[in-house]
Amino acid sequence: MKEKIRQFMAGRYGTDQLGRCTMAVGVISFILYMITKLSLLYLVTLACLILYYYRSMSRDCSKRYDENLKFLHFQNKITNRLQLEKLHWSQRKTHRFYSCPSCKQKIRVPRGRGKISITCPRCHAEFIRKT
Repeated sequence: MKEKIRQFMAGRYGTDQLGRCTMAVGVISFILYMITKLSLLYLVTLACLILYYYRSMSRDCSKRYDENLKFLHFQNKITNRLQLEKLHWSQRKTHRFYSCPSCKQKIRVPRGRGKISITCPRCHAEFIRKT
């Protein structure tokens, strides 16, 4: 039986991170559907399952690989943003964060120094802020 499944899946894409995320969204929407009986959640569940099986059974591996790369790029942008916010939150008592008015670079300065002149490390613009 294992050999027949292995032969069937030969040349097919299989699962990846986007597939696992799609399946997780499908499971969560199904659980919410069971609680609320909202038909829209049932349609989301059905769409997620169809998309998951379509992607995993596809023989066009290069397209599925490209889709997964786009998903991973999007996921990394969100993850990096959340990590940066977590870092800012942990340093909120000792530092202030300002954006440069000309290039929008984030700049970290220590708190409690009064009014100071801040020089942007990227564009070398100077601006005054209270810390």
